[in-house]
Amino acid sequence: MVHLYKILFSSILISSSIISISALSWFSAWIGLEMNLLAIIPLMKSPKNNLSAEASIKYFIIQSMASSILLFSVILFSYMSLFSHPNKILGSIMNLALILKMGAAPLHFWLPEVISGLDWGLVFTMLTWQKISPMILLSYCLYSSMLLSVIIILSSLVSGILGMNQMCLRKMMAFSSINHMGWMMSALLSSMNLWLYYFLIYSFTNMNMLIMFNKFHLFYMNQLNKFLSFNKHLKFLFVLNLLSLGGLPPFMGFFPKWITVNYLITLNYHFLSIILVTLTLLTLFFYMRMSFSSLMLTSLESLANSQISKFSMWQFFFNLMNLASLPLCIFLVNFF
Repeated sequence: MVHLYKILFSSILISSSIISISALSWFSAWIGLEMNLLAIIPLMKSPKNNLSAEASIKYFIIQSMASSILLFSVILFSYMSLFSHPNKILGSIMNLALILKMGAAPLHFWLPEVISGLDWGLVFTMLTWQKISPMILLSYCLYSSMLLSVIIILSSLVSGILGMNQMCLRKMMAFSSINHMGWMMSALLSSMNLWLYYFLIYSFTNMNMLIMFNKFHLFYMNQLNKFLSFNKHLKFLFVLNLLSLGGLPPFMGFFPKWITVNYLITLNYHFLSIILVTLTLLTLFFYMRMSFSSLMLTSLESLANSQISKFSMWQFFFNLMNLASLPLCIFLVNFF
């Protein structure tokens, strides 16, 4: 039975994001962000998860700090615009406050720790829906493309290096999200439509992965390796989603990265394009590390005692779309 308070706060969560991205003033956008924070804190608390309280407190402190910096910079920015041209330094501070809110590098320190204390449903919300408002607001105040380029490179580099040594699946998905935030901010430099398409593809692929983790209660690498050795079909679907997240053709995740690089080169961001493509190899390494042992090794344990249920047909269908959707996506090139 779904608790009524979850329905209430989920509705507030959705409406607050809509308020933020459709606000006509920065103060209204700030109010929407605060409503969003107050709505998600009750949803993070779970009686079945002892780490949820710690994660919610960490999230509240970081988001409150970012909101305070954002409000302070907005007030100063509005005051200075009355007398002179707005200061680019204040604009950069606004950008950094929004980057802290979304958890991009180098202000990413809180994201893996918070994610590791949440259930998979909240992990999906944190890695997808909670990025919408800060990213769209960031597109409204891009005062320094150089600053954003540095953030993009750091997000790709840090996520690849730190993700290699992780054994916790939730932290690995958090570092994967940091990497994709770098790509999505690159899409912001090009086109809002391109950012939206990248975000939808990432959310779709991420959802397939997290549904599998949630359904079979997988939280660590040793659990994943043991589980995948029992089920060849799910092993295939899991690797398929990993390759899609890594951006390899012919999977669906390749298309938005391809278009993003194409636009960056058109806008003369050649160095940024080369760095992004090169650093993608780091994240692809730890994607493949998640399934390498289960692909190459066969478990000697008997399946007699394993209680592994099968995926439903619609879950298989949505996963297999990652394999066959690239030809369909190519027809959407004219929209960007």
